[in-house]
Amino acid sequence: MSKDAPNTDTLAGHLSALFQALADAYGVHPWNWHTKGDPFRVLVGTLLSHRTRDAKTDEAARALLDRYGTAKDLAEAPVEHIASLVRPVNFYKTKARRLKEVARCLVTRHGGHVPDQAAELMALPGVGPKTAACVLVYGFRKPAIPVDVHVHRISNRLGLVATRTPLETQKALERCIPDGWLLHVNELLVKHGQTTCLPRHPKCDRCAVRLWCAMGRNGLSH
Repeated sequence: MSKDAPNTDTLAGHLSALFQALADAYGVHPWNWHTKGDPFRVLVGTLLSHRTRDAKTDEAARALLDRYGTAKDLAEAPVEHIASLVRPVNFYKTKARRLKEVARCLVTRHGGHVPDQAAELMALPGVGPKTAACVLVYGFRKPAIPVDVHVHRISNRLGLVATRTPLETQKALERCIPDGWLLHVNELLVKHGQTTCLPRHPKCDRCAVRLWCAMGRNGLSH
């Protein structure tokens, strides 16, 4: 933690206070359509979301899952049709092929169901730590910490970690976040990064956790 952070009895207490302030500001319920619902929908939405804005991800996920709502249906779908449905996202042709491949693996390895273990999820084509963690948190409500650009950036800005890569950030956060907040780390930091702690022009004057951020308290730009 930053040496300028407010003193608390314990690190756990400090972190709980920080995340409670974020929860009070934003709530803990998912905002994005593709992070609400069953594990298959979460897996598809997360795979579509790579380097794509949320609105486009949601549009593509809705179109695809309205037509192919199960792994079996998706595995049997023509890849050209999948691509036409997910066209709003970036790299849609590549993602269409990957989605079909993942669906086939779900059918052949898991009876058409999405596994609820990180190792099994990451054995699927194109599924890395972030996607696996998203499925665990949003699909199964199992504690995990998906780390995207928002989580990585803000965790370092706040001084929760001092890391260079999202994977390093994930491992560091897993060591320090109190158990009761593990399910909510991604949701809260993503909301904070999308609305307040912006990459170039953070809105420090309206930040719910400014007291925990040395640069925010001093009115400096990140």
